[in-house]
Amino acid sequence: MRQRTLPIIKSKETALRLEVKKCKDEAAELDKKLERQIAGYESLYALWGEFDTSLVAVKDVEIERKKIAGVVIPILANIRLDVKPFGLFSAPKWYFDGINLLQGLAKTAVEHEFVMAKLGLLEHARKKTTQKVNLFEKVQIPGFQEAVRKIKRFMEDEENLSKSSQKILKSLQEKRKNAEQESAKNEGKESVA
Repeated sequence: MRQRTLPIIKSKETALRLEVKKCKDEAAELDKKLERQIAGYESLYALWGEFDTSLVAVKDVEIERKKIAGVVIPILANIRLDVKPFGLFSAPKWYFDGINLLQGLAKTAVEHEFVMAKLGLLEHARKKTTQKVNLFEKVQIPGFQEAVRKIKRFMEDEENLSKSSQKILKSLQEKRKNAEQESAKNEGKESVA
């Protein structure tokens, strides 16, 4: 059974390995994007003291679930941000740019957290699958093959012993039969004489 399931587990491990690589690439891309956005944030650093950061907040994060190689992974479906109203005439003109920048930062940060959670789940599943493959390949299948060899040898030995004992028994029976025939011939000669 383990020999039949080993190719399936190996293909699962390969699929998980590819997904982990994709996820790492996606995380690196989001890291770069986040750094670019933070650099844009820093260019307006002097103005952020005036900005009311409570204007933008994460309202809701919609999650979907997807199975990848038998592992249920959360997928980010949608991020809803709550932008509070502010005075258009009393607020500086750059507030719109600040709100857009904060919205981008918030979305990227949430996406990055989801990718990292997904990466953690995939890495864990890949490690477990790799352990199972190694257990099957290096421990259980060779152990079972060795056990089967020992059983075959034992059965062959039993069969050889059985055949040998049958031959010995047959040769003993033939010797007795020959001895009885000899003694019967000798008795027949004595009674004739």
